[in-house]
Amino acid sequence: MASLVDTVAFVFALIALGYLGGWSGLLKPETGAGLSDFAVSVAVPLLLFRTMAEANFAGSLPLQLWATYFTAVAATWIVAQLTIIHVFGRDSRAGVVAGLSGSFSNLALLGIPFSLGVFGQQGFEILSLILSVHLPVMIGTTIVLFSWFGGEEAPHGIAPVIRDFISNVATNPLIIGIVGGLLWRMAGVGMPPLMARLVDSVADVAAPVALFAMGLGLLRYGIKGNVRPALAMVFLKLVFMPAVALLMAKLTGLSGISAKMAVAAAALPLGVNPYLLAVRFGTGQALASNSMSISMPFAVLSTAFWVMLAERLFG
Repeated sequence: MASLVDTVAFVFALIALGYLGGWSGLLKPETGAGLSDFAVSVAVPLLLFRTMAEANFAGSLPLQLWATYFTAVAATWIVAQLTIIHVFGRDSRAGVVAGLSGSFSNLALLGIPFSLGVFGQQGFEILSLILSVHLPVMIGTTIVLFSWFGGEEAPHGIAPVIRDFISNVATNPLIIGIVGGLLWRMAGVGMPPLMARLVDSVADVAAPVALFAMGLGLLRYGIKGNVRPALAMVFLKLVFMPAVALLMAKLTGLSGISAKMAVAAAALPLGVNPYLLAVRFGTGQALASNSMSISMPFAVLSTAFWVMLAERLFG
């Protein structure tokens, strides 16, 4: 148990180190952007490519895994959206941002190194199954709901947003890495030694670079204005969502590393995508930014708690 706590602490300490590097002025703001671009566009996609090309997913039970994780997403989204509308008096479009902010886990920059550090390669393979459908499901749902709740009020209407979504998914480096690895696996061709060495050398630095870059990136967002709605979203993200995931794992019969990874993924703090979509649709920017910034320090303890509880319940 001590080693688990140490690993969780190490993961978040790397984020804190990146934040301190930027806050102290030792590193320039553009350094964080450059490191994030390298991590998201090169290192992490190659890590996903290698995993998809070489992993054995035979015992991963993806349907139960997806049902467990995305039921937790749906339940949290609904509660978050209703909370912002009926408790805090915001409009329906801000409610969509709230739903996304309450349920969007940072599975790429934080989830990948976290799963590798806590659960090893097998945990990362399970996370990859969630990650492979996470972005299209979450962003696609957001677009549908914005269209339903007055998407034409968004800049230039909803049609350009849908076109952007399709384009972004098709050209997203993470999706390309996943699909490329699956295609390579289906081809049944081994990697030539030079290619394997190049992929390994970059993929092996993906985790620490991603965490450090995330810490630097937090400086760009910060806390803006009223924090009470954001605190409600953070509670739903860090407490309610992993609790639902744990319950669903029990109900669906998910077990072992798959169950533990589903709960851990649900317990991760918020990523940057809700803020980017809030900016795109012109509503809820402060809510998304506050939720992301506040969720990170609280997640140090809450994520460790849920991981330890999942370890106890699922072995």
